Parts: sequence; C-alpha cells; structure tokens
Amino acid sequence: MVVSWDATRYDEAFAFVPALGTAVLDLLDPQPGERVLDLGCGSGELTAQIVARGARVTGVDSSAEMVARAHERFPDLDVRLADGEQLNVDGPFDAVFSNAALHWMTRPDEVLAGVRAVLRDGGRFAAEMGAARNVTALVSALREAAQQIGVDAELPLPWYFPTPAEQATRLERAGFTVRLLQYVDRPTRLTDVTDGAADWWRMFGASTLAALDAAQVDELLATVNEIAAPRLRGADGVWVADYVRLRFVAEVAA
Repeated sequence: MVVSWDATRYDEAFAFVPALGTAVLDLLDPQPGERVLDLGCGSGELTAQIVARGARVTGVDSSAEMVARAHERFPDLDVRLADGEQLNVDGPFDAVFSNAALHWMTRPDEVLAGVRAVLRDGGRFAAEMGAARNVTALVSALREAAQQIGVDAELPLPWYFPTPAEQATRLERAGFTVRLLQYVDRPTRLTDVTDGAADWWRMFGASTLAALDAAQVDELLATVNEIAAPRLRGADGVWVADYVRLRFVAEVAA
C-alpha cells in the first residue's frame, strides 16, 4: 500500500518509531561488509544506523515523501522509491531488515516472496511490525466516536496485524525457517504529540479519514480524544498508544 506522509511532521512528533526500533536492529546484528536491504526505510534513521555498523545498505520505501526526507537528512544513503508488495531490487542480500513497515503492506504473501527472492541462501530476515491487538483502544475509540457523530463506524483501516501463528505460517510457507518470534505488548508514550489520539489518527490514519470532509474529521477526532483519554492519557497528561508488536528473525536454508 502506498501511503502519503507528512515526513517532516513524522520526524518531529513521531520520532519514537525509529527510536524504538533498536531492539530489532540488535536482532539483525549487521556485520561489517554485509549487504542489507532496509524494507520500508522511512526517513532513513535506522538505515543510517545500519550503515554506521559497517554494512552496505540499500533502503527502499513506497512513499516519495519519506524517500525525499531521507535524502535530505542523509545525503550519502542509498535510498530508493520501491513498492514492498512488488519488490524490484537487485540482490542478493545477506539480510533484509524492516521496522514498523510490514503492517502497511496488506499483501503479505507477495511481500515475503519478494524478500525471499532477494536474499541469498542462508540469508536472514529481521523485522518488527504491528501484531494482532495492536492499537485496539485507538481503533475502538474511533469506531465509537463515529457512531456518536453519525458517520460510518466501519471506516476502512489500512493495516495488516497478524497473530504470531499467522506470521509464522506465512514465513514458513514462503520458504523461511523461523528462528525467533516475539509477541510484545509495548505501550508507547506519545511525548511530542500535542493533541493526543487525534494527532495519532491524523498521522497514521489519514487514509481512514479521507472519506470525510474537514469538519467531520475535526468533530470525529475531538470525540475520539474524549473517549480515549480515560484509557490512554496518563496522570501526567502524556498520551500512550496501545502498541502490540511482532519481532521475528527468519532464515533461508543454506
């Protein structure tokens, strides 16, 4: 899925996304000289960190805004516009890395086939993505708010959040051996967000809100904040997104 992003705003207010990617970066454990593909590289923060560990990295993202932002921030990075669901990058790679991107690719079998095709025999795939039950409270608040103001409560969602069993099955069917799979509750403080759940939805749910006019969006998101605050806003006033993540490492047989 190709998503339009405000890449500068993303870096300013939602920098926790790459900041919390260090756990999966450690699982990747890139080695000097390895060739690594960063799938869904966004604005390049983690791509640059992989390069700093000595690997030769190609970053790809389906968002032209994110690729432009990566070039602006890190002019020396090899970052390209590419669709993860129709991956067309010259391999082979020693490893593929992905953080907070796979759940935006709603044709997962095509993604995994593409990853498998660019990995060498013995290569590895290390990733973190949204999992089943991810942002349940945020979605529930949106549905309830939509009902309250009289708009479609079944507004479409742009993500694919698998269970651990679903993801393991897909990986094995695509030709991988799963070496590690973690299902992690990771409540995430939105420390740089000024308008709570409303800001989160404007950034990550723009396609969900696209069917509504501006006045409806404003009313809907104000109502979302009222509904979500008792569960997602702490006593200190900081909002917390109810994230649940899958981290995995899978290998191609040598």
